[in-house]
Amino acid sequence: MSDAFVPVSTDAAPAAIGPYSQAVVVGDLVFLSGQIPLDPTTMEMVEGIEAQIERVLDNLDAVTRAAGGDLSRVVKFNVFLVDLAHFGLVNSAMEARLAEPYPARAAVQVAALPRGAQVEIEAVMRR
Repeated sequence: MSDAFVPVSTDAAPAAIGPYSQAVVVGDLVFLSGQIPLDPTTMEMVEGIEAQIERVLDNLDAVTRAAGGDLSRVVKFNVFLVDLAHFGLVNSAMEARLAEPYPARAAVQVAALPRGAQVEIEAVMRR
């Protein structure tokens, strides 16, 4: 396994809004930065919690594909929600996109997220 640190970038997901990469590859692992529900074309936040969850998963999918994989290769998701009452919506959206065996996952409620987002998700993928 190589210890080289290789950044991943794609125009199909929002550009980083700070000093970080959309993802980095180290060996056979890809560490995906947290995605918030920004439309990659306009860099504007999508409206509504269900649309936000779908946009975040679309953004993550775009980055996984740029790194040579897809969401089925994710081994761990970390979900950040402003309101844990939306946990069921996240479950439904993930169940529609993923198959068993499901990846490991954590979900936590946070006080706030960048740009007023209601959800942010980060991931680790194996290539």
